[in-house]
Amino acid sequence: MTPKERYQKLEQLLNRENPVLLDIIQSYKDLDKVGHRTGLLTKQHSYAEHISWWPLISVLGTFSAGKSSFINHYVGKTMQTTGNQAIDDKFTVICHGNEDEVTTLPGLALDSDPRFPFYGMSQQIDKVELGEGSRIDSYLQLKTTQAANLRGKILIDSPGFDADSQRDATLRLTNHIIDLSDLVLVFFDARHPEPGAMRDTLQHLVASTRKRHDSDKVLYILNQIDTAAKEDNLEEIIGSWQRALSSQGLIGGNFYAIYNESAAAEFSDQAVCERFKRKRDTDIAKIFNRMDKVSIERSYRIARALENIANEISQQQIPKLSKELEKWRKRVLIVDGIVFTGLALIIGFILSNFGAFDTPISEWSITVAMQESALVGSSVALASFAAIFSLHHVIRHKLTLWQQKTLRKQGLSNIANALSYSTRYWRGMFYNEPRGWGRRSRKLLAKISSASKSAIQKLNDQFTNPSGSEQPDNQKPVTVQTKPSVEINESGENREKI
Repeated sequence: MTPKERYQKLEQLLNRENPVLLDIIQSYKDLDKVGHRTGLLTKQHSYAEHISWWPLISVLGTFSAGKSSFINHYVGKTMQTTGNQAIDDKFTVICHGNEDEVTTLPGLALDSDPRFPFYGMSQQIDKVELGEGSRIDSYLQLKTTQAANLRGKILIDSPGFDADSQRDATLRLTNHIIDLSDLVLVFFDARHPEPGAMRDTLQHLVASTRKRHDSDKVLYILNQIDTAAKEDNLEEIIGSWQRALSSQGLIGGNFYAIYNESAAAEFSDQAVCERFKRKRDTDIAKIFNRMDKVSIERSYRIARALENIANEISQQQIPKLSKELEKWRKRVLIVDGIVFTGLALIIGFILSNFGAFDTPISEWSITVAMQESALVGSSVALASFAAIFSLHHVIRHKLTLWQQKTLRKQGLSNIANALSYSTRYWRGMFYNEPRGWGRRSRKLLAKISSASKSAIQKLNDQFTNPSGSEQPDNQKPVTVQTKPSVEINESGENREKI
């Protein structure tokens, strides 16, 4: 799907769901222009594909932390197999479908469809371990069903973090969905709240999310607290858990404690039962409320992402690219100096050994030299210049490839692409700025940042009314109508209905 086709589909989607966001499409197109001019974005890609336009909720945590039971409870039917072992060991995308029964589709359905998260993920997995991308079905699957709570949103269930198999690829996928998600639910097991049992989750989720600018979208959930009912030490269990979180620098956050009522142990004391149930019902209601309002958060995220990407380009990527270009220039000059000095010494040595500097100069030899110089001099000079020019550009090219390889190992593929874009053979070495980065691009990014703030203000107008005055019909909140659903045609392929 080309960027043009993608934007057409997004315009159709937003026109039905939230027309206020339609103006954002043009801002994303402007953002693409800056990316294409500087080489930070290839012509075949768009910044619009770097975010999810569907409201996404990801469910993360350890094995046996009750993630699958929670999802089944929320959806209202058995979507995921529950148990104490790693049964569903794939990332599972769950969305609304046209059939009441649960339909399971392979990971290829997600990897090949740009309308879903994980599009093109096989290529990313290949970067972790070559050849693993062909096993995309081992990492991903798509499940669909008719369910009221799935309308207008997509859930992503993840495998646990305490498994060694596929660890690197799993972590790459996890980071990907955290970036895309509007809401992240991180589950812990109340039966094992001590830091040792939660080591991987603490390290890869808590420590990595606490510094995010959107850390408020992460909810930390201690599940299966009914196991603490026998000793009636709920506060002690929660306190131990929160101390483990604070050990990773998480001072504040969204903390909840719940359990699955249908699978709960029997309470021997009615008063204890009521206390635990009250805590569970209160926290479940808060979690479900955040999940039900994820479409609103998604609208703000899309608007805010504009300014975030614009700021990232101007404040991080361009300065980083400029530093890499400066490194590249210094390396080229150093290698040029070494190579050409060495060549000059070698040529001088050869000429001196052949006696070019010892031959007696006579009147006749001077005359012959003057006659031949007119014929040979220009050819020699031209050939020498061509050789030096070619050798210089070979050095430039080789150093660019070497530096690109280093950047890609650091996960900076966009900087690597832009470096190649700014070091083309016909471009001089001493430009002060990267290619495509100038007054026009800066002005366009400023316009994009302004458009982001304007879009947020329009969203605020939908949901706020400080004066309390009656709003015109055209300013009242838009009811979300989105139904991300998948149907299966006769050939067995899936296609999305918008």
